[in-house]
Amino acid sequence: MSGTTSPEAVKKLLENMQGDLRGLSLECRKKFPPVKEAAESGIIKVKTIAARNTDVLAALKENSSEVVQPFLMGCGTKEPKITQLCLAAIQRLMSHEVVSEAAAGNIINMLWQLMENSLEELKLLQTVLVLLTTNTVVHDEVLSKAIVLCFRLHFTKDNITNNTAAATVRQVVTVVFERVVAEDERYKDVTEQPATVQGNSNRRSVSTLKPCAKDAYMLFQDLCQLVNADAPYWLVGMTEMTRTFGLELLESVLNDFPQVFLQHQEFSFLLKERVCPLVIKLFSPNIKFRQGSSSSSSPAPVEKPYFPICMRLLRVVSVLIKQFYSLLVTECEIFLSLLVKFLDADKPQWLRAVAVESIHRLCVQPQLLRSFCQFYDMKQHSTKVFRDIVNALGSFIQSLFLVPNTGNTSATTNQTGGNTPGGTASAQTNPGILGMGGGATVLPAFEYRGTWIPILNVTVQGSAKATYLEMLDKVEPPTIPEGYAMSVAFHCLLDLVRGITTMIEGELGQAETDGQTMAETTSSPAQSSDQQSVSDQTDKELVSRAVWEEMVNACWCGLLAALSLLLDASTDEAATENILKAELTMAALCGRLGLVTSRDAFITAICKGSLPPHYALTVLNSTTAALSNKTYSIQGQNVQMISPSSESHQQVVAVGQPLALQPQGTVMLTSKNIQCMRTLLNLAHCHGAVLGTSWQLALATLQHLVWILGLKPGVGGALKPGRAVEGPSTVLTTAVMTDLPVISNILSRLFESSQYLDDVSLHHLINALCSLSLEAMDMAYGNNKEPSLFAVAKLLETGLVNMHRIEILWRPLTGHLLEVCQHPNSRMREWGAEALTSLIKAGLTFNHDPPLSQNQRLQLLLLNPLKELSNINHPDIRIKQLECVLQILQSQGDSLGPGWPLVLGVMGAIRSDQGESLIRTAFQCLQLVVTDFLPTMPCTCLQIVVEVAGSFGLHNQELNISLTSIGLLWNISDYFFQRGEIIEKELNKEEAVLQKQAEEKGVMLNRPFHPAPPFDCLWLCLYAKLGELCVDPRPAVRKSAGQTLFSTIGAHGTLLQHSTWHTVIWKVLFHLLDRVRESSTTADKEKIESGGGNILIHHSRDTAEKQWAETWVLTLAGVARIFNTRRYLLQPLGDFSKAWDVLLDHIQSAALSKNNEVSLAALKSFQEILQIVSPVRDSEKPDTPPAINVSVPVVIGAMTATSLGRSFMRTDSIGERIGRYNASEPPIITDEIEDLNLWWAAWNTWYRIGSESTKPPITCDKLTFIPSQPFLTALIQIFPALYQHIKTGFSMDDLQKLGVILHGAVSVPISSDASPFILPSYTEAVLTSLQEAVLTALDVLQKAICVGSENMQIMYPAIFDQLLAFVEFSCKPPQYGQLETKHIANAKYNQAEWVALNYVPFAERSLEVVVDLYQKTACHKAVVNEKVLQNIIKTLRIPLSLKYSCPSESTWKLAVSSLLKVLSIGLPVARQHASSGKFDSMWPELANTFEDFLFTKSIPPDNLSIQEFQRNESIDVEVVQLISTEILPYANFIPKEFVGQIMTMLNKGSIHSQSSSFTEAEIDIRMREEFSKICFETLLQFSFSNKVATPQEGYISRMALSVLLKRSQDVLHRYIEDERLSGKCPLPRQQVTEIIFVLKAVSTLIDSLKKTQPENVDANTWAQVIALYPTLVECISCSSSEVCSALKEALVPFKDFMHPPASKVQNGES
Repeated sequence: MSGTTSPEAVKKLLENMQGDLRGLSLECRKKFPPVKEAAESGIIKVKTIAARNTDVLAALKENSSEVVQPFLMGCGTKEPKITQLCLAAIQRLMSHEVVSEAAAGNIINMLWQLMENSLEELKLLQTVLVLLTTNTVVHDEVLSKAIVLCFRLHFTKDNITNNTAAATVRQVVTVVFERVVAEDERYKDVTEQPATVQGNSNRRSVSTLKPCAKDAYMLFQDLCQLVNADAPYWLVGMTEMTRTFGLELLESVLNDFPQVFLQHQEFSFLLKERVCPLVIKLFSPNIKFRQGSSSSSSPAPVEKPYFPICMRLLRVVSVLIKQFYSLLVTECEIFLSLLVKFLDADKPQWLRAVAVESIHRLCVQPQLLRSFCQFYDMKQHSTKVFRDIVNALGSFIQSLFLVPNTGNTSATTNQTGGNTPGGTASAQTNPGILGMGGGATVLPAFEYRGTWIPILNVTVQGSAKATYLEMLDKVEPPTIPEGYAMSVAFHCLLDLVRGITTMIEGELGQAETDGQTMAETTSSPAQSSDQQSVSDQTDKELVSRAVWEEMVNACWCGLLAALSLLLDASTDEAATENILKAELTMAALCGRLGLVTSRDAFITAICKGSLPPHYALTVLNSTTAALSNKTYSIQGQNVQMISPSSESHQQVVAVGQPLALQPQGTVMLTSKNIQCMRTLLNLAHCHGAVLGTSWQLALATLQHLVWILGLKPGVGGALKPGRAVEGPSTVLTTAVMTDLPVISNILSRLFESSQYLDDVSLHHLINALCSLSLEAMDMAYGNNKEPSLFAVAKLLETGLVNMHRIEILWRPLTGHLLEVCQHPNSRMREWGAEALTSLIKAGLTFNHDPPLSQNQRLQLLLLNPLKELSNINHPDIRIKQLECVLQILQSQGDSLGPGWPLVLGVMGAIRSDQGESLIRTAFQCLQLVVTDFLPTMPCTCLQIVVEVAGSFGLHNQELNISLTSIGLLWNISDYFFQRGEIIEKELNKEEAVLQKQAEEKGVMLNRPFHPAPPFDCLWLCLYAKLGELCVDPRPAVRKSAGQTLFSTIGAHGTLLQHSTWHTVIWKVLFHLLDRVRESSTTADKEKIESGGGNILIHHSRDTAEKQWAETWVLTLAGVARIFNTRRYLLQPLGDFSKAWDVLLDHIQSAALSKNNEVSLAALKSFQEILQIVSPVRDSEKPDTPPAINVSVPVVIGAMTATSLGRSFMRTDSIGERIGRYNASEPPIITDEIEDLNLWWAAWNTWYRIGSESTKPPITCDKLTFIPSQPFLTALIQIFPALYQHIKTGFSMDDLQKLGVILHGAVSVPISSDASPFILPSYTEAVLTSLQEAVLTALDVLQKAICVGSENMQIMYPAIFDQLLAFVEFSCKPPQYGQLETKHIANAKYNQAEWVALNYVPFAERSLEVVVDLYQKTACHKAVVNEKVLQNIIKTLRIPLSLKYSCPSESTWKLAVSSLLKVLSIGLPVARQHASSGKFDSMWPELANTFEDFLFTKSIPPDNLSIQEFQRNESIDVEVVQLISTEILPYANFIPKEFVGQIMTMLNKGSIHSQSSSFTEAEIDIRMREEFSKICFETLLQFSFSNKVATPQEGYISRMALSVLLKRSQDVLHRYIEDERLSGKCPLPRQQVTEIIFVLKAVSTLIDSLKKTQPENVDANTWAQVIALYPTLVECISCSSSEVCSALKEALVPFKDFMHPPASKVQNGES
């Protein structure tokens, strides 16, 4: 007030007052003298006061009544000018606060009069206002009067006055209440006990109130009275009043001064007792009114709702609820219920609009809503107000879409027939609305089933700016623009959601940050009273939580119904965004509060919005089954879930195929769908932790959207827009194309953010993905359509970002992916495998804490699924698996450690039938392991490596791999060899641990080849694997494996413990031999066509049998070599002899196999093991002989030298033998005996092979197997070596056996196709190697016999027999069974014929041997006894008798010379033993032989030359000479018959009949003159030899002579006769020859007779000779000159008979 109290102001005031008074007196000078006087006295008064008082203003106030008086009188003049002047002056005084209470009263009265006279109304109002606002002097009745004055002015005819009065009333009312506030402020420090308010009827006794408060109380009470159309108590003098104005005043007081009502019980009482009933009463017309119901239906006419009052009532209600809710709980319940009712469809549009505005005002006050919930919804018997409000909004929105038909039924019928597109019912009744929509507008709007409602921009978010509640000037209800109510209701919902969620989340966050753990149970808050331990804090929190949950539970159904409907109807992006945001925040809130049903419902709504209408998605349909087709009846409110309309006026942005088993056509995605999708992504991304089981919904929906949009998974599981391959069905607009990368990015980020989820949420996410994936799998069964890979891709992504805690999700994750990998759909499988292998690789490379090397369990856990993949047969999966292994090896190979068995297991699990590429990849891995990682892996895994490598060898897909794997085995064995010590140490350590464990469990340690030490077992496994490969069906593999096996054993066998060799021999080598033998003998003999492609198979390998033969050869040779080289190791093993027998058995079966290659090789092996005769020299023995703990079997008992044959039996079991000697004496090692046994075993084998192989076949056909020459040669060549060891026990029996074999072997024919290679050309006399071998064998024998003991020499005859049998071959080649052989000259080389060998050279050589041998042994007893000589002669007789018919000419020549040699040695022996009769049978044989040879029946060949003939004749001569020298002289030791035979023979030879085949020229020679001559001479010599022992002999010779002479006589006679008859014709050549021969013989005879001692010649003989003479003479006449010359020679000797006749001779004696 400093402005008005300053001296200048005071001075000015005084001047003004005086001026006013002067003016007044002037104006009233004429008309109103009393006034003038009063004015003038007033001037003096003022001056006086000013002069006397220092505080002028106070003095003025004291005297104010007097000061004011003149002005009051002036007003009384009712003269406008004067009145105006006075009022101005009074106002000046009032403004300086110099008016006392009394003066004020006077002023008011004066004003009242003016008012009643309707003068200066505006000035009046101004004056009142100044009076009341400047100070508080006006009280009580004065005040009331002033107020009434204003009211009265409000109801004048003048508009300006009315309005000004109205404003003044408002201001005055405000002033009254402001005074109360000020008064309270002054007294606030003075505490006093307020008296309780009596509910008495005397409303004026408000004694407890202070003055200002009392005024206010009276004013407010009367306002209520007035509105209620009752008389006021205090405002006396009111003439009229309007309810609208009264309500406005009430509202402003309540709104502006709530604290007055809250602080003063009296006022609170007024509210309860007066205001609320009043409001309720005034509302009644609105409540009862039904729009469209005819008034006739009710007897009393219904008062229509009146917009101005109704609207003001709602404003009052809003204020009441907002400000005094806590005071008026029950009343508010009623108000709120009313509000809800006003939204009903049968209320007028304007009423609904203002009601919705009122509700909006509530919706922006979350704390208020919270109170509703707390005080109504949560109380037992109370209305569920909060729920009703929300549901009412929902119903309201719904009713706006369901346009009512004509009549009173609302369009609910249309809800049931919701599937008719566009809601035909409403469209027909209301064509206008549809026409307005048309979808062509760009206005934001909602459109639903043909109802189009624009969205108006009604309010700013979060503030309830009403439009119609502010229309205080309107009397008639305004027309509400279309869409207004909808827009407000829409904003109500949004603000409601925003408010609630913000509030609850804020409080939740606060509670969490307070660090208080949430009490699990939301039990009653009464806990704290009895449980002191629970703090108030927790208690409060429990209460809060209960409220939050109730709020959400109360509102979610209605919200969801309304929002879903709006979402479906929205055509505006911004509106859609808001709706989605609301749904999203609600879902998140429900999730945070753990309200599963409501959370899922909101998420479902968003999901449905993302998908095309009526999209068949089971997850959603099942969830919404609970929600849709079910009307929520809540307190009479119908909230119906409306299924989305089938058509929406939305821009289609994408067309794709639905993800369904049988996709029917295509589906379209609108931009709204995409918007929903983004919201869904947002939800999952930001609120993943509270989604729990609803992940399933969210992900299922995303999966379908991703599918429709054609996003496909890429590396690491991120989804990328697919290529155009997806088919013509996917169409994307450019709008969505730009969105796709963003969506894809959000999708990825969504799963990346899973790393921030807690474990439980993460499991929810994984479970959801797994079940999605299962559905996708079901859908992809039975067809090869593109499957949905969304779930698999996202499982991968989730796994990759959660590597740091992979353990908790690894099992469910990989377990599921393994199932995916088994899926029949290839694309699905491929992705399953891709995901699984990526996870494994990532898991192994991830930097775990602690690192994998220290966390073996985790490492095995990570690798396990890789192994599990091996149970799946799809090759594409296995390829992925192996590629993964390869990559793991390349990156992690060094640190696999305990994971090795798993990794190796994967390679080993590949089977042959799984295709080449698989095997190749797996093999690549293995190669990498063998080349790089053997040193880094635990030694215990080496055995697995061996097994895996072996298994690759057995794969039959790819030969190269098999062969290379054998190479790997060799490399592995090398590695074992080089690092033997280290490996052995480590394995032994491991073994000890295992042994201990086994003992603890009380079980045996179970591993292959157990008793052997672990390192040896490793070797044995390697050998066993190679052994398996040695019997692989493919020859190349067998060959390679065989070579490797034997090389390995050869190279590294020395590392083995001595005892392990036992296993090597029996379990590895013999086992292998058995299998090879079996396979070879059963192999197929069919010819294999070329080996695929252009590979030609050599004819020696073109059947399986031949290929197996090669294997057999290799194996047998290998085993034999080991037996040979490791003999020093094997022999000390206990059962060496048994092993030897087995080996021999194998050699035998191989040798007897019907395959030349095998049989020959078997013999080579046989030779090899027999060469092990030379003991190993010391230098070759191992440095330290292996410790032998194997007892060597011993034979007890003296052995004589002779008993060393097979007569000595081995005892059966070693045990028995060992048991026989006492423990005290050490075993005697009988090496030699053992050896001898071995040799005899070998001999038996040799014999069996020989006898079997040389035995001729029983039947003969093309296929008969005949052993080859090299085989037989080898067989026979073995004998000499073998014989050296067994000669001491070699008996006659054995020799017999040998003979049979030798004979058989030589008789075997050769196949014609082999003959050119084996046989020399026919003309060369060379022996085949077989024949050489046979003779060598016999030679060895013979030499042995020669130096052997007496009892061996009995074998000579047998040897002779053998040789002689061979000699016979020269003329009689041996028969081989029934086999037909051709002579070699006739054989055609290219035909499969059998050719007999040229046995001549062999027979001749044999003959030479016979002669040599005979020369040495002629005198041996055995030779003599066994008639060897006779046999020789008998044998020689064959070629000799054949002579020219012999196959070879050389034969008989050799036979003759041999005979001569043998006889020259043998005859003396024969003579020596003449008496014993041992040679008796020989002589006739010899005679026959001579006879057959000298007078052969065979005709010499025509082409024989003269020289040849002469040479042959000289041989005959030699024989005769032998007779004359070796036989005839010893005739007395020789049987007579023999001599007689000889004589006859000589006789026959001396006259030789001519041979008819001679030519003229040859005749002299062909006569065998020399032969005849020698015969003759010998005959004669023998005849006349003087050594005639017996008359018998002489007689024979004489006999011979007479025969001869008689024959000569006959020939001559016949010749003469013929000559005569023939006349001039010459006689036949042979006759001439014959006669010449006879003539020569005669001359020879006479010569002989002359030489002989006369006493030896019989007279008779002479007579016969002389008797020839006349015949000879007769021949003289013959014409042939040759005959003449011969005759001359014959006649000359007769001269000796020409002497004179002597005296008479009688009887031949002189």
